[in-house]
Amino acid sequence: MFNSNNSYVAPQSFILNGIPGLETVHVWISLPLFTMYIMSLVGNLGLVYLIHHEEALHRPMYCFLAMLSLTDLLTCTTTLLNALCIFWFDLKKINFNACLVQMFFVHGFTGVESGVLMLMALDRYVAICYPLRYATILTNPIIAKAGLATFLRGMLLMIPFPFLVKRLPFCQDNIISHTYCDHMSVVKLSCASIKINVIYGLIVVLLIGVFDISCISVSYTMILQAVISLSSSAARQKAFSTCTAHISAIIITYVPALFTFFTHRFGGHTIPPSLHIIVANLYLLLPPTLNPIVYGVKTKQIRDSVIKFFQGQKIGS
Repeated sequence: MFNSNNSYVAPQSFILNGIPGLETVHVWISLPLFTMYIMSLVGNLGLVYLIHHEEALHRPMYCFLAMLSLTDLLTCTTTLLNALCIFWFDLKKINFNACLVQMFFVHGFTGVESGVLMLMALDRYVAICYPLRYATILTNPIIAKAGLATFLRGMLLMIPFPFLVKRLPFCQDNIISHTYCDHMSVVKLSCASIKINVIYGLIVVLLIGVFDISCISVSYTMILQAVISLSSSAARQKAFSTCTAHISAIIITYVPALFTFFTHRFGGHTIPPSLHIIVANLYLLLPPTLNPIVYGVKTKQIRDSVIKFFQGQKIGS
């Protein structure tokens, strides 16, 4: 945007254009997204309720799962409500500062989610490799400090993003081909060099994504070595079964995240914009929707708690 002196100023607002090329079916696209959001609300709030009220679930693994559920809910809520306003009411305009706030929280919560998955991998490592010391290593104060450190890391590393965007000049185009304010989608509208933004984005990816994936990989390598060394096949199967839900959560979270990251930076014109935006929305919606189902199916203690809850409700009524 230009002012009277031909200098650049930040736009007052952006236009979130939804999914380009699929405007005529926005309403139909919104239906599965809305269904997934309702499922994520019910599933994650139900998980948090069970973990809080069931004494059998007052263990480190389930404390980390409660953190993951809350983070997932906050992540998808910051984006999906905005997307539904676009799809249902054609409310595409978003204030410039509101866009920066949304960008901060979207990337902040995804960073926290990655950190919680790393903590859950470390939890499984301690549980399988040091079962006798599990309760003494992962005490409540340690869990609280680890959760706080993960939250602060995710949020503090995202603070520079809004300021890096705010310093950029935006000449004329203020239309974002997306359903929410993503960092790269916004900075690509700038008419100046975005090299600093790209470099800092890569630094954040290294400090969060690469670091967390490396820790998860090392944890599961050591878990695999410990499990293979067990003499009993039943013990090996039991050890593996305690990790399957977490491995599923890792795949659900990181596969679409990596797709989104690489297509933004290296996809160029080979990936249709509509496919990229759909995957970017699924990247934020799939983990909150599927994680409660995966943990409910794969974790016996959670299944037993759900059955106990509904039996109690039936007896009470």
